[in-house]
Amino acid sequence: MIQSNVHNKKSISNGMMFLLAAACGLIVANLYYSQTLVGPISSDLSLPSGSAGLIVTITQIGYVAGLLFIVPLSDMLENRRLIVALLAFIVLALSVAAFSRGTFLFMSASLMIGLGSVAAQILVPFAAYLSTEEQRGRVVGNVMSGLLLGIMLARPVASLIAGVWGWQAIFAISAGLMVLLGILLISRLPERQPGKGLTYGQLVVSLLKLFKQTPILRRRAFYQACLFGAFSLFWTTVPLRLADQYGMSQQGIALFALVGVAGAIAAPIAGRLADKNWSRALTLSAITIAVVSFIILALVHSKSNVSLVLLFIAAITLDMAVSGNLVVGQRAIYSLGNETRGRLNGLFMAIFFIGGAVGSFVGGLTYAHGGWVVTTWFGALLPFLALLYFFTESKAKA
Repeated sequence: MIQSNVHNKKSISNGMMFLLAAACGLIVANLYYSQTLVGPISSDLSLPSGSAGLIVTITQIGYVAGLLFIVPLSDMLENRRLIVALLAFIVLALSVAAFSRGTFLFMSASLMIGLGSVAAQILVPFAAYLSTEEQRGRVVGNVMSGLLLGIMLARPVASLIAGVWGWQAIFAISAGLMVLLGILLISRLPERQPGKGLTYGQLVVSLLKLFKQTPILRRRAFYQACLFGAFSLFWTTVPLRLADQYGMSQQGIALFALVGVAGAIAAPIAGRLADKNWSRALTLSAITIAVVSFIILALVHSKSNVSLVLLFIAAITLDMAVSGNLVVGQRAIYSLGNETRGRLNGLFMAIFFIGGAVGSFVGGLTYAHGGWVVTTWFGALLPFLALLYFFTESKAKA
């Protein structure tokens, strides 16, 4: 058993930090493989265009449920075994998705994938637990950059593989990767046994109390929910836009999605700047960048090379805004306490993933019934709400 007072005196090794970052990236990628495959999956499953966004939304709903009802277990059960058990569950879910031929079975598998992928949100607080207070922003930033790289690389990788072997192949390949990752984590991760305290029922009930008593959690979660909603709206609809307006193949969409990976550089930079008390300025910059990105897309939307270039730029700026603000928010939340860290992180992630689920659903709906311009104005509205809320924050609390 490893006690927190031991780890507070030691710095996390670079090797362990890399392992945690890579694990988070590989796990969370499972949530996003279907995002650029909405077209072929909905076609094979005979889903109407207005419901195509549900493919992504169902996975995110599963993730939110896992954050609320599984992540609290990390404050009660030994973390390493819990993580490996969740990986085994993901392997089963991915296998079902790979061999699904009907809508109900695939959607059920998607829900299960979302549930199991919360293992990543047990690993991130694990990294914070293993780090010292002085290095926490840097460690969380580096681990989150791995997680965000997983999110951003999932889209192009899924498109490339689908273009060669069909969309089912990515789920089968990922199932094999999860098996290998589980073996590696069980052998390398140290034990982390939380202190004995609340029962599971008390832990879940305590979520509401923590939400009410933690204003910084509510504020940071709302910022991120708005940004992630806009992010999800963009990445749910832009593959459809590229295919409809520019006639891009899955390989072309994959190359486009690869551009967004550049946005991951914001995570470690934001972590270091947050350690220097730049959190307020970083938050304002991230929200403003997201609003401006969508307004430009809404105003310049003709079928031209300029519009296409602006889509590429928006892919980078939106990813930077979301990844940078996420690290700032998590750093603030992880500083609130060791014993409640798992639940606080679960609440934070659940709230902003609800924003993501809403963004995916609204994106699919508005694109099908209103077109690209209506979709982009909705995309601008979400971070604009965060901007309005930001100006109610006093500098003393920032």
